[in-house]
Amino acid sequence: MKNLLKIFVRYLIIILMAIPNLFVFYFIFTPATIYPVFGLFKIFFKEILLVGNTFQISNEFFIEIIPSCIAGSAYYLLFILNFSIPKIKIKKRIKMLLFSFVFLLILNIFRIVILSLIFVYSSATSNLFDISHKLFWYFGTTIFVVLIWFIEVKTFKIKEIPIYSDIKYLYKKLRK
Repeated sequence: MKNLLKIFVRYLIIILMAIPNLFVFYFIFTPATIYPVFGLFKIFFKEILLVGNTFQISNEFFIEIIPSCIAGSAYYLLFILNFSIPKIKIKKRIKMLLFSFVFLLILNIFRIVILSLIFVYSSATSNLFDISHKLFWYFGTTIFVVLIWFIEVKTFKIKEIPIYSDIKYLYKKLRK
């Protein structure tokens, strides 16, 4: 009965974290993304201004960080992967979450900075930014999440399979 309760609580937390519209992830990771990007922009640009979520570079370029740039759904996917693993003590689970979130945050900050540099320094007629942005949009974040998950599995010696291990356990309980 104790294991059933643990499964219920873990999946309830997973569901609640999505309400409303991944708010928790955007609330935490929007400023955690924007301010480091601003700090890195100061290295590359002499005139840089931050107004809300928009960077103004040399009164010429405007780069807006929209919710998709923050990648809240990628953080949520990592959250789901981490919370849907059974038999993990709370202390280890917190370490795993922090590891995966910080890893994704760092990759995302560098992704935004690199794309912004391409945007500002490529010629106006160049399609380099559009191509790079679309590649990151469609493949980049997914590759980041998969890469982080595999590194996390190896680093924390995770033996169970997210969701599947719980389903397997529940199936065995029902068969008894």
